[in-house]
Amino acid sequence: MPESRLYVGNLPYTTTEEELRRLFSQAGTVESVTMPTERETGRPRGFAFVQMANEEEANRATQMFNGYVLDGRSLRVNVAKEREMGRGRGFGGGYGRG
Repeated sequence: MPESRLYVGNLPYTTTEEELRRLFSQAGTVESVTMPTERETGRPRGFAFVQMANEEEANRATQMFNGYVLDGRSLRVNVAKEREMGRGRGFGGGYGRG
């Protein structure tokens, strides 16, 4: 269900998966939280993917947390878009990466 997978951008680098899980659980059931890290350093990359239980809860989370200020940073939350063929696999935020 891609409609229930959210891209969360502009995260403070100190944010943990557990913090995101607690925050987004205010909107519904959080199935999973994935925070990609840099290969070389292991540090967070400043974005995450949050899988909600269904589309309704994902929409609620988007409304609640898009623009939400977390540790001084305004979060960007939207439905994760599947990457185009030939550009890797999985989901991405769609913010002009190429």
